[in-house]
Amino acid sequence: METSLRDWLSRIRRHLHAHPELSGREHQTTAFVRHELTDLGAELLDYPGPTGVVGLIRGSEPGPVIALRADMDALPLQEMNKCGYRSQRDGVMHACGHDAHTAMLLGVAREICRGGELGNFRGAVKLIFQPAEENGTGAAQMVANGVLQNPTVDKVFACHMTPETPVGTVRVFGEAGYASNDHFKVTVTGQGSHGARPEESRDPLMAAVHLAAAAQTIVSRNVKPTEAAVVSVCRFHSGTGYNLIPQEAMLEGTLRALKPSVRELLIKRLEEMCACLEGMFQVDCRLEMLEHIPACNNDPRAGKVVRLAAAEVVGPEKVIPTSPIMGSEDFSHFTNALPSAIFQLGGANPDKGISASLHNPYFDIDEAALPLGVEVFLHILRNELSLEQA
Repeated sequence: METSLRDWLSRIRRHLHAHPELSGREHQTTAFVRHELTDLGAELLDYPGPTGVVGLIRGSEPGPVIALRADMDALPLQEMNKCGYRSQRDGVMHACGHDAHTAMLLGVAREICRGGELGNFRGAVKLIFQPAEENGTGAAQMVANGVLQNPTVDKVFACHMTPETPVGTVRVFGEAGYASNDHFKVTVTGQGSHGARPEESRDPLMAAVHLAAAAQTIVSRNVKPTEAAVVSVCRFHSGTGYNLIPQEAMLEGTLRALKPSVRELLIKRLEEMCACLEGMFQVDCRLEMLEHIPACNNDPRAGKVVRLAAAEVVGPEKVIPTSPIMGSEDFSHFTNALPSAIFQLGGANPDKGISASLHNPYFDIDEAALPLGVEVFLHILRNELSLEQA
């Protein structure tokens, strides 16, 4: 692979990093990706969503269709880095590596269209540039909009940057990868009063405080210690004055689990606690289960394809078996539909001061990881679509 690829990838990634867009609003990013794919000579497929791009590169003979997916959206976060390519949009930042994911997928298209390492191949490569991963809706929308048809996809592969390992490493899950994620919201409605006359109130704030504390016992007292689960209350809002007992209190949070049975238990216990709260505090307690992202599990055979390809690129000693994590990834909508796999690409370099975690205002990557990610994807495609495999 020619050395200019790294410079090309850096240019693409830095442009995307400087112009981040929030979930569902990736209009300029969509236009940019469409322009780059057209310039490279890839075929653009019709996609009905307002944002998102689907490209196709056909091989010389019939065969499987392998899809590669990259997410494009950014986070509502103010960047603190002082680099020349820092975000030009206040309060919006690529702090999860989606700029790198998009750049690498464009790099794959560049190498294939230029007749690079993949050479002649059978089947087709479908390039899926997905919006709205951060709010958990994009993958489900794309699947519902038929992104896995016309032509029908056989497998999907994806990459996610990780600051937990240095550049030059690849982490691959066994089967279980990312946890399910359920966004819950509880609205507690009571009777407000003067703070000096609490006996006239039905205090929703006190009830909500008890619920927030009680919810922490769900994992410690209901879930087996050998099974992973998380219940976190992350937002709490109530009241307008220091001497006013409010009419309403609201709390929101997330439930995480690796197994469907554990997820169902978390929801059941939260429902039961909300029902008990009404009797204890004489309030109305309304639980809403909002966005749901299923657990993301690698198909064993697809995971083996990734491990083999990664070992060919970085060496087997730098392919790290990885335990499941409680973060979520809406790539699960692809893994639930087809044999698929996602891998993590190391991007940290402490010697350069690049070690901040995901969703951190100082997050960055060592761009030496970009061509490695392209190479891993190309090796996956070669192993899946080589004419020798026909």
